[in-house]
Amino acid sequence: MRMISFSRVGSLALLLLLSPLATAVHVDTLKDAIDTQVKAEISAQKSQEKIDGLAYHTDQMLAEYRNVLRQTESLRIYNEQLEKLVLSQQAEMTSIDVQLVNIETTQREIVPLMLKMIDVMVDFVALDIPFLPEERQYRIEALQSLMERADVSLAEKYRRILEAYQVETEYGRTIEAYQGDLVIGEETRTVDFLRIGRVNLYFLSLDGQEAGVWNNGWQRLDDSYRQPIEIGLKVAKKQLPPDLLVLPVKAGGKVQ
Repeated sequence: MRMISFSRVGSLALLLLLSPLATAVHVDTLKDAIDTQVKAEISAQKSQEKIDGLAYHTDQMLAEYRNVLRQTESLRIYNEQLEKLVLSQQAEMTSIDVQLVNIETTQREIVPLMLKMIDVMVDFVALDIPFLPEERQYRIEALQSLMERADVSLAEKYRRILEAYQVETEYGRTIEAYQGDLVIGEETRTVDFLRIGRVNLYFLSLDGQEAGVWNNGWQRLDDSYRQPIEIGLKVAKKQLPPDLLVLPVKAGGKVQ
């Protein structure tokens, strides 16, 4: 029979006695390790949440920064354009000031000129053959009245004077037939007038029995001219095509 030594038995007994204590210590250690791990994970989760939050705020700040940069660039371009606009307006104002000075000078110079133009027209109509006397006199009086109106611009006044001159110029290139009053001595009657440019003015009585020509006064013509004047009247009214007319003309102050 094999004998077990006392020391070995004691050691075994000591191990048996220490085993529950070791188990308890191990459990506590494990629990502490788990708690530590859980706390570490919770702390890591919170740290990650903080990191995510910081990253989100960082992205927002970056987006705002980029937006501010875009706005700053837009404002810079706008300010540059605005500066150019201001400079252009200043130049325009300077130009307008110069033009106003020139306009004042022009007005002082052109108003007497326009009045002179009207006076020349008055003399011209008075010396011209007496066709459309009422119409031409009315045009002159309208211009004279226009020059006294403050509500009409200088440009409009000048335009109307030029327009009147243009009408007078056109008379020299056209023929015209119209009815009007003929005054010879104390007798006044309605006749047909035939104007050939500014060369001559003829009349034919409405019954076609009397004809005449202006020669610094009305001069009756013989019967041979009644038919040519009648044809001329029809040509002027576009009732006949243009044709050669044999009519007396004034040459050297005499009708031939």
